Amino acid sequence: MFFGFFSIQAQRSTFLSRSELGVHIGQMYYLGDLNPSKQFYQSNLAGGLMYRFNLQTRMALRFNITTGSIEAYDKDSNKPLLVNRNLDFQSKIHEIAGGIEFYHSQFQIGNKRYFGTFYFLAQVGLFYMNPTTSYNNETIELNEIGTEGQGSSLNSKRKYNNLQLCVPLGVGGKISLGKFATFNLDIAIRKTFTDYLDDVASDSYLDPTALSSVNGTTAAALSNRSLDGSRFGKRGNSTTKDWYVYCGGMISIKLGKGKGCPRPQ
Repeated sequence: MFFGFFSIQAQRSTFLSRSELGVHIGQMYYLGDLNPSKQFYQSNLAGGLMYRFNLQTRMALRFNITTGSIEAYDKDSNKPLLVNRNLDFQSKIHEIAGGIEFYHSQFQIGNKRYFGTFYFLAQVGLFYMNPTTSYNNETIELNEIGTEGQGSSLNSKRKYNNLQLCVPLGVGGKISLGKFATFNLDIAIRKTFTDYLDDVASDSYLDPTALSSVNGTTAAALSNRSLDGSRFGKRGNSTTKDWYVYCGGMISIKLGKGKGCPRPQ
């Protein structure tokens, strides 16, 4: 029992010395039908918490919770076709993800020889979205009304799920701040498997009379908000999925004493 107690204490000490807790803060923005390519367009403040477990000096497991928001407006586009479409959306994003940080060179907190490195980040996660827009001075949840006929006889697709899968992929750099803390800065794009971050997926508009009869007048009004009123214009791009990006800085604290991670053999 005596040796077992100290064995458990030693394992606990090793686990803590290789563990870190941190906070991160940065910017989040969206890429999709309403913003095909403009980087950092309508970026919003985002942040969250992080846990890291150092497997060795070249690799660590990283889990993070991130919350932020994304938005886009056709009126800001420099393309007349998009300006005429006149759509917009806003959505909160709540994400939990976990994966691997792989370091370009060895890194160890408090070690002057291995005090900094660049890294590649690869994770898998889940995120919650809820695209909305303003209509008649009200905030409308777009998924609920089915602007493209989802969940009706006009469209074979069901209403999309607000909980979706994502794959964060990114690059960053980190440095050691003394013996017990680190600072890192990274940017990661979120590969998603949905085209409804912005509630826009269909290539064309539905007949407003038919849509109004099955999903209501609000759905018909918000489906086609084009300035010229044409129902034969292009609504979206069904061949691509939507993305969102998070770029931020993080400070983390090591939870225990010791070297924190073994060198790779």
